[in-house]
Amino acid sequence: MVDQVHALSFGAAAERYDRYRPDYPEPAVGWAVGRPAPADVVDLGAGTGILTRVLLRLGHRVTPVEPDPGMRARLDAATPGTVALAGSAERMPLPDGSVDAVVTGQAYHWFDHPVAHAEGARVLRPGGTYAAVFNQRDESVPWVAALTAITVEVLGGRGASDDGSGIDGFGPEFGPVERNEFRHSLTLTPETLVGMISTRSYYLVAAPERQREVAARIRQLTAGHPDLAGRESFELPYRTRVFRASRP
Repeated sequence: MVDQVHALSFGAAAERYDRYRPDYPEPAVGWAVGRPAPADVVDLGAGTGILTRVLLRLGHRVTPVEPDPGMRARLDAATPGTVALAGSAERMPLPDGSVDAVVTGQAYHWFDHPVAHAEGARVLRPGGTYAAVFNQRDESVPWVAALTAITVEVLGGRGASDDGSGIDGFGPEFGPVERNEFRHSLTLTPETLVGMISTRSYYLVAAPERQREVAARIRQLTAGHPDLAGRESFELPYRTRVFRASRP
């Protein structure tokens, strides 16, 4: 069952989300679409449009679909010429066989998967691609692992295990899943690191005292960890994992 409290917690923090969440590397997004531009692409669970804007930079025609009105409003404001449609992975306001690719960034784990897969197959043209993209902090780096340990201890947040590694197919409507991985990083300061964590669902639904505690612990980490102490800015490394399959 999808946790609707967490899934719909982002709208109130839409501006922070758009400001602090990492971008997606263009090679990863291009591989997810699986065909040259211009293609008709749905950004499913589009949020504030972070993935939408990468798709637009690559030259695709993009239809963002997002259930949260606060997130849609931010996407519309931050992405001139683009209007997000109200909808969900389970019910897209699109005709049958109308798009070449359905791509979701950082949202697949919120879907009712069997229903979402069938809906994706409905809107795709034959040969179209369904893809899930996961931006995950690289916890092989010691200070990043320490950051995750703080969020798990204080908020119950998840670490890199939520990276799509359990995906073994997109249902009977699709062929075998292909996998790829890309690397990139986000430049942060101690305060923007706090800001980034404040956009996570486990922070947004936490009690105020827990939110204050995790912010204080993160500031202590950046002030005291040997890899970060005394630095005005630093790189947060990411692994971007992509899973895609084609509709026959």
